[in-house]
Amino acid sequence: MTTEEQSEEWIESEQRLLNKGAEALAEVQGRIAPRFRRAEVRERARRFLEGLLAPVERKNGWQMAEELGEHGPRGVQRLLGEADWDESAVRDDLRAYVTEHLGDAEGMLVIDETGFIKKGKKSAGVARQYSGTAGRRENSQIGVFLLYASSQGAAFLDRELYLPEEWTMDPVRCREAGIPDEVGFATKGDLAQRMLARAFAAEVPAKWVVGDTVYGYDEMRSWIEEQGRNFVLAVPETHTVWLAGQPQPVGLVAALLPQQAWIPLSAGEGSQGPRLYEWAWLELAVQAEEEARGRGSWLLIRRSLSDPSKRAYYRVSAPVGTTQEAAVSVAGRRWSIEEGLEETKGEVGLDQYEVRGFRAWYRHITLALLAHAVLVVTKAQEKKREKTTGASR
Repeated sequence: MTTEEQSEEWIESEQRLLNKGAEALAEVQGRIAPRFRRAEVRERARRFLEGLLAPVERKNGWQMAEELGEHGPRGVQRLLGEADWDESAVRDDLRAYVTEHLGDAEGMLVIDETGFIKKGKKSAGVARQYSGTAGRRENSQIGVFLLYASSQGAAFLDRELYLPEEWTMDPVRCREAGIPDEVGFATKGDLAQRMLARAFAAEVPAKWVVGDTVYGYDEMRSWIEEQGRNFVLAVPETHTVWLAGQPQPVGLVAALLPQQAWIPLSAGEGSQGPRLYEWAWLELAVQAEEEARGRGSWLLIRRSLSDPSKRAYYRVSAPVGTTQEAAVSVAGRRWSIEEGLEETKGEVGLDQYEVRGFRAWYRHITLALLAHAVLVVTKAQEKKREKTTGASR
């Protein structure tokens, strides 16, 4: 193929992707239209989604207003803060859209949080707290997110804003930020459980639940087991398991394992190639009712090839016969939510909002996740088309 032919093929591919993106956006807009009672608000929401997907440098009020052809940010601010529309229903539309286009019986529900660095004290939930985004304690808001990952792609289903106790114990401050009186303190784990419950009730096709140490505590694992769901959840090195009839911290268990207990396996492809680690796999005792249901429990340990002292620990609950290789593959999908959060911040302005109110936060985040889902679905459809075209040649 000549350089000119390659160039023409690339242009055709890009144009096809743009057309597919326009079709996907039109589908989404049609889906959420009933959530907006007034035509003016419905039209602004449509253009706002288009703006999130446009090459705007920053998706803040002024630049989004310019993209929408408006003279100032008031219209955008009203859409997010005061206009009459149902952001919870749009969230449900987002979940249905992602499920319909990416749904797979082998899919996974992945939980994680991210920080939004903010100045001042007025933004709902803002506090000096640890932010993984900054890698330190910082004045920030923390959002907890639920992502759906399948062989087709990975997109978000749900979101919740974490409110520190200093907020929920101050009703005046909450009212000023538009936080309803009935909203009380909830841990990040509580918020994750709330989102998982919605996904389970909506019958999202998912075989696994995956999460970091924040979500691997005893009550969460027990609740997920009660739902009859499989999980691979990270736990801290102080987490205790029963082995040889006595409780032992997993950090000590890992330190005493012989070299032959470790197997090199890839946790999936990364930007630098396969994510290779050494892994150990230990079966744990289960209660009689779990055993009767054909379920097993394991401890999965990961350690760095270059520095064996760097380890991570996972509790696994799944049907008897689940292999170490399968659990490693699932554990590796946790990175998909980090990649998804990075994409939504970089491509659709997830973190570029300038709103302070509680409800406005949910509205911006929901529309940004919806815009990201359009991108993911468009890419998945193009990938499927290329695969079909290649197979027919």
